[in-house]
Amino acid sequence: MDPRRVLLFRTVARAGSLSAAARELGTTQSAVSQQLRALEREAGGALLVRTARGTTPTEAGAALLARADAVHTALHQAQEELGALADLRAGTVRLAAFPSAAATLVPAVVRALQDDHPGLRVTLVEAEPPEAWAAVLAGDADAALVFGYDGPPADDGALAWVPLGVEPLHLVVPPGAGAPGGEGSAVPGEWLAQQDWVAGCERCRGHLLERCRAAGFEPRLVHESDDYVVVQNLVAHGLGVTVLPQLALTAFRHPEVEVRRAPAFGERHVGVVHRPGAEDVPAVRAVMERLARDAGAVLPRRR
Repeated sequence: MDPRRVLLFRTVARAGSLSAAARELGTTQSAVSQQLRALEREAGGALLVRTARGTTPTEAGAALLARADAVHTALHQAQEELGALADLRAGTVRLAAFPSAAATLVPAVVRALQDDHPGLRVTLVEAEPPEAWAAVLAGDADAALVFGYDGPPADDGALAWVPLGVEPLHLVVPPGAGAPGGEGSAVPGEWLAQQDWVAGCERCRGHLLERCRAAGFEPRLVHESDDYVVVQNLVAHGLGVTVLPQLALTAFRHPEVEVRRAPAFGERHVGVVHRPGAEDVPAVRAVMERLARDAGAVLPRRR
């Protein structure tokens, strides 16, 4: 049976006459009668008894009316649920983010969205860019904060990229290590070539090796850690030097390390990736708009 005719039948049965139903539906009585006859053919028998005083459901009509009421209720509930999602009175966004962004950019964004839209729920999973990217592709995350060295991450076109900003990389050295120049200044490669190094995650380590080799030396990698707090504590104890991005130093800055400029080590481009079309989902769009709005307070440059 055509569900639109079933709902029309419900209107007639509840209104008590074809003429009253026609007025409610904004159509003609003949059009209503034509649709009812078609429905009765589909149902295999009469659904209404027509009298001068109006209409009365038959036994089959009463059975169908109960089902029609259930359909009407379900559609109304669906409309309410969709309206809540569209108005951000409900909805869930699964966000993945690399550690330093999860520590600096995400908490304020989630707090602001929760204050503005109490029914909106944003869940965070910490993941390095390759894993976060894969989570979006697999449908396990709706959006992901990722980064690429010296440009956006390599993309095969499967995901959309929304740039948020560009963060510099800094050289972090122990206090009193004898690094030439003062706080905030660059350090020559000759001095760096003589130091022990603390390396980060696999991608960060690969970038570090690439840039050191481009500068003409092979770094002595003595320690490795994905945790920027651990890395800075190793440096603070004089156990090596390292390179950290701005967000990591914003999240945690050890009071006993020196931070120097490191233009030779490039920069990181930070952005959001999502499946094409996800920006049309109100809850996802709200998260991305808030991330873009707040990024300027955390990331030095937009690009």
